[in-house]
Amino acid sequence: MSNILLLIIGLVVLVGAAMIFVRGASGLATRAGISPLIVGLTIVAFGTSAPELAVSLNAVSKGSPDLAVGNAVGSNIFNVLFILGMTALISPLIVAQKLVRIDVPIMIAAAALLWIVTLDGYLSRREGVALFAGILLYVVLAVWSVRRESSAVRKEYDEANPDANTPIWLTMLLLVVGLAAIVLGSRWLVQGATGIAALLGVSDLIIGLTIVAAGTSLPEVATSVVAAVRGHRDIAVGNVVGSNIFNVLGILGVTSALAPEGLPVASSVLAFDIPVMLGVSIACLPVLISGMGISRGEGAALLAGYIAYTAYLVFNATGHDELATLSASTLWLALPLAGLGIVGTIFGWWRRRHALHP
Repeated sequence: MSNILLLIIGLVVLVGAAMIFVRGASGLATRAGISPLIVGLTIVAFGTSAPELAVSLNAVSKGSPDLAVGNAVGSNIFNVLFILGMTALISPLIVAQKLVRIDVPIMIAAAALLWIVTLDGYLSRREGVALFAGILLYVVLAVWSVRRESSAVRKEYDEANPDANTPIWLTMLLLVVGLAAIVLGSRWLVQGATGIAALLGVSDLIIGLTIVAAGTSLPEVATSVVAAVRGHRDIAVGNVVGSNIFNVLGILGVTSALAPEGLPVASSVLAFDIPVMLGVSIACLPVLISGMGISRGEGAALLAGYIAYTAYLVFNATGHDELATLSASTLWLALPLAGLGIVGTIFGWWRRRHALHP
């Protein structure tokens, strides 16, 4: 009971702290004269991933590297299948933001790169430094590319930024309190999660891929859902894509670089979870590159995919008789989604080309 209580309190503190931290960081950046568009593409997306970073670093320091890896990979799967699915149910997604269309290939490339460099079952400190260098280049690219955005997208981010008039003392207070609470909440969450894993007889990896991944992604849920309700669909999607890039390049990069011996990556993650993460990332291509959008029906399909993925993890942990069937069906769900992404992108490109040159 004490472990469950620690887990719940840790999650609540983390979610609240992340939102406070994001507001403080956004207000400080806006007061420094940084464009709300840049704030939205970088600080908000990365700030909502602060719980994942804190939990992963804390997990490594406590000797639970599987929890750190599961948290990052599971969060990316949750972000695409659950958050985009839920957001599309609220408001069908059609994205005008050009930067997001650049970010999606970066998100896919980051997932593929992670798979390649961990094929030996290990993410070394040197590889972690390389991943972190990638996130720095991504930020530079985002800042440089802002000038290419349309006035409509700029206006959308201006309207969605509530922190422009926040007093400086309140901004600094929010930033400090949010950061301190994130650190504290991550400690409670890791302690509760590892305790529950031990009591249930399941691995830290399973807890990281499910409960911890979903819990640390709640700030992204809040940000994307609120943006969708207000009609800011670019922000809703940009937050998810930016967070996914940060999870791979930033969180795993920093965590493995600071870990004394790097991060071991379980064979099950290499064989199943990272391919699923890559597959659902590729499925975003027709949505965000061709401009075809995500309908409510497609959003429901994404949510169903997350339910199937979670069910597989639970069945795998408990040795359920239907594990083989569910494993095959889940993989066959990810593969068609990836194929649909590629075909949809090609079709969207052909349709635009035909419209320009009938």
